[in-house]
Amino acid sequence: MLESAIAAGLASAGVDIVLTGTLPTPAIAYLTAAHQASFGVVISASHNPFEDNGIKFFGSDGYKLSDKLEQAIEAAYFRSSDSRSEVAAKDIGRVVHLRDAVEQYASLATASFPKQASLKGLKIAVDTANGAAFQTTPLVLSSLGANLELRSVSPDGFNINAGCGSTHPEFISRVVQETGAHVGIAHDGDADRVLFCDENGQSLDGDELLAIAAVDYLQQNRLRDNTLVATIMSNFGLDELLKSYGARLLRTAVGDRNVVDAMIKNRLNLGGEQSGHLIFRDFVTTGDGLISALQILSIMVSTGKPLSELRLLLKKFPQVQRNLQVRSKPPIDQVPGLTQAIGRAEKALAEKGRVLVRYSGTEPLIRLLLEGPDRAQLERLADNIAQTIEDNLSP
Repeated sequence: MLESAIAAGLASAGVDIVLTGTLPTPAIAYLTAAHQASFGVVISASHNPFEDNGIKFFGSDGYKLSDKLEQAIEAAYFRSSDSRSEVAAKDIGRVVHLRDAVEQYASLATASFPKQASLKGLKIAVDTANGAAFQTTPLVLSSLGANLELRSVSPDGFNINAGCGSTHPEFISRVVQETGAHVGIAHDGDADRVLFCDENGQSLDGDELLAIAAVDYLQQNRLRDNTLVATIMSNFGLDELLKSYGARLLRTAVGDRNVVDAMIKNRLNLGGEQSGHLIFRDFVTTGDGLISALQILSIMVSTGKPLSELRLLLKKFPQVQRNLQVRSKPPIDQVPGLTQAIGRAEKALAEKGRVLVRYSGTEPLIRLLLEGPDRAQLERLADNIAQTIEDNLSP
């Protein structure tokens, strides 16, 4: 219904429409640029239940639109809603189907895998979350020689992300353990994320995958400006790992679009989030679960190492978190004593950890995250900061 409504609305304004059918979000980013379209549209609930279907836009270059541009489009839409000029019948847009959209995207993904390399001999458990990757990921992995154990590959429009996919890592973990697979891969519904688990069924988050990819890039002299991009939520162990290789971590605000923006601005080629949004910008313009999976699999193949060994690269720092109810959300620096409490904690950690304090964007909460080498110390520092918050902001 949403596809038909959007297509009809755009056609009525004189726009020609190319329908690709069900495809991962990054496939639309690629096809938009490859076919020189004015823009691309994705209808998806992403990693959420089907009731949360929304719309994503990509510009003609295959990158997501900025917040500023999306807000300008919304404002223009509502301003002109009562006075739109009609397009003459002969100028109404045409709606056509791109019959080989799956194959075009599959070719792009396959081309990102090293030539002469193969996945033969690897048993891979795959969970496509009953979502958009149900055709593309099995097609590409099997074409590269992998033996697949497929799960959640029968979308009916309602079962997307339901007890499966990257938001339910326990599912793919169980499949790996039951089937004896060498590795497990799980996408979210629109397949712009990927989650891995090793041969023991132990999950790897985005930080661990970034660590594996970054070290591989550094060893091949492929990491541009010796810099990896991640968000403020990534583990401090990632900073320490990169320092040991003479590289650095550039942090952004939470959100894959912020990561991509920083990569574009600084001309960097690798970045991502803990959630499994990984951006291999040598190949794609956005998070791409399949291409990200292929890059990690290629490292397994080239090194001959299982994920349980590769993941040991990242020594994660302990984290202590607090989510505290607040009655209001004044600026952090206006809460009596809070800036001082944060400063004392940062001094105690002596550049071997970090303190992050921020309000929830949707709930009456303030979130506190401390990270460092000593958990007991973190607990004490967190308690001190939490007490200051409670004294001033508790409901």
